[in-house]
Parts: sequence; structure tokens; C-alpha cells
Amino acid sequence: MLILGVETSCDDTAAAVLLNGRTVLANVVSSQDAVHSPFGGVVPELASRQHIRHIVPVLDGALEKAGVGLKDLAGIAVTRGPGLVGSLLVGISVVKGISFRWDIPYVGVNHLEGHLLAIFLEREVPFPYVALLASGGHTLLYLVRAFGDYLYLGGTRDDAAGEAYDKVAKMMGLGYPGGKVIDQLAKGGNAEVVHFPRARMKKGHYDFSFSGLKTAVWHYLHKQGRDTWEAQKADIAASFQEAAVDMLVAPTLRAARELGVSRIVLSGGVAANSRLREKMMGKTQEEQIEVYFPSPALCTDNAAMIALGGYYWLKRGRRDDFRLNADAALTL
Repeated sequence: MLILGVETSCDDTAAAVLLNGRTVLANVVSSQDAVHSPFGGVVPELASRQHIRHIVPVLDGALEKAGVGLKDLAGIAVTRGPGLVGSLLVGISVVKGISFRWDIPYVGVNHLEGHLLAIFLEREVPFPYVALLASGGHTLLYLVRAFGDYLYLGGTRDDAAGEAYDKVAKMMGLGYPGGKVIDQLAKGGNAEVVHFPRARMKKGHYDFSFSGLKTAVWHYLHKQGRDTWEAQKADIAASFQEAAVDMLVAPTLRAARELGVSRIVLSGGVAANSRLREKMMGKTQEEQIEVYFPSPALCTDNAAMIALGGYYWLKRGRRDDFRLNADAALTL
């Protein structure tokens, strides 16, 4: 069963071909980092225009790499939300056209669900598991009990973790995307030089909050003065990252412990962070909890995870009609 996946929820134009729900024959991603880098974040209108430019070449590239044609497909999966509405509409519109022309069934897939299932593209994980989804747009905690059965446990009350990374990187003039830059810079720094605060929720103790940490970094930079903190960049990056990682690890472990779940899965772009992986590995070993990480390419936005979600829904007999629309605020 060949499924074409299409992902255009934010600033990456992606297409993938998946065989029988497990074998990735092609996974092509066109990044827009160079376009948005001067602004220190994603500009929605620019993202939409780039998707229009690249969607057809990316689709052609994925099909060519997989060695298949549209006529060979059993179905198509496309991200319908959440995300930037203009970006989502590009992918949905193209998929509707392909579906109509070639009479191929298609389904809209929740972007969050794709991230929660991405690990299955590389290995089987027994249900249930606690899933931490951390990215530039989301920081969420779910109990995944089965395919299609997701219990929301908590989420960020303000900034997403990846958003905090981007904003701190912008404050320090480090470039974009902030997650990669800070992760690399922090490797040469001392995380004990600055103690930034860790937010702990009194209510909703599986929730997250990163705005206070971001503000603390801003105040520290202004208090020290540019000449001083310029010489401390690596230490500040390491100290900020240590605080951010602590705030991701603690609620995740607490949820697994209190729910009696012995498996944790990390997903989303922040799951590629080297310090988060290192710390989560150490903490889970202490508590005899298994932890799973997708490869970095499957942590960031990609179409293979969307194809996987589509594969499951198509097997269950779901088909979407041409009234399907983008939903920028779609929940899981």
C-alpha cells in the first residue's frame, strides 16, 4: 500500500512516499530557513509564497526518488492543521487537485498526531506511552494509549519551547533557527555560570511555561551590558538550555511515574536537542523507564509522519471529500 504524504503546516515544504506503513521510500524536505533567518522567525506570508514555489518540485522529487507514479498510489495524506493557514491551504489545494484528477482517495491528518506516531517509522513501541511533543509551535504532553486514542495531559501556557529558543537566540544575535544554534554553542559553555529560573506549575502540574525563562535571559543581558555578555555567550546559552531542558524533563517524568507508564517518546523539533536527549536518557535510566527518540530528520516537520497517519486512517476506511478545509487551530 503506497501512501503519498504532504506536509506544509509551517515553513517546510515536504513530501514522502510510504510503503505499507513502515518503509519510507522517499522523504523530501525543502527548508525555508534562509528566507526567514533575517527576521529571526517565520513570516507567514513569505512561508506561503515559498510553498507555492516549491510544492510541485518537492512532490516530483519524492515520487522520482521512490520510483513510483501517481497512478501507483493507494492514497494521499495531507496536513490539515494546526499551523499557518496560508501554508496549510497550499498543501491541501494541491492534494485535492491530484485526488480529483487521478481519482485517488485522500485524508487530512492532524500535524500533532503525525509527530506522536513518527517513532513507528523506525521502531515499534508498545502502547501506552507518554509522549512529549516539543517544537517551535507546540509544547504538549499526551498519554498515547493506541492509534487514534490520545489523552491530553498538559501543555505550555505561553511560549512553546522552540519559540523560547528562537527568541533567546534573537536577543543574543545568534541567528535562526535558534534551537540548532544554541544547542551547538552550549556545548562549549558552562551551564552553572548563570542560574536561570525553572517554572513549576502549582496547578496543572503537567503544564509548561517558558515566558519567565525568556524574560530572565532578557533581564540578565541588559543588566550585564553587551560587552560583558558577549564574552559569556556560550555560558549563557548553556545555562538557558539547562533550564529549558529541566522544565521539559520534570513534568514528563512526573506524568510517566504518576500514571504508571514505563515508556516515554520524544517528538517534535526540540526532541533533536542533544542536551534534552542526554538528560532524558539519564533520568529515565534512574527510574527504569524506557525512552525513545526518532532520528533528527523525523523530529522536525516531515511528510513521512503525515503519510503514516494517513496510512492508518485509510486502512480504517476514512476518506475526506473536497469540502475539507485547513484548520489553523486544530486540536488533537
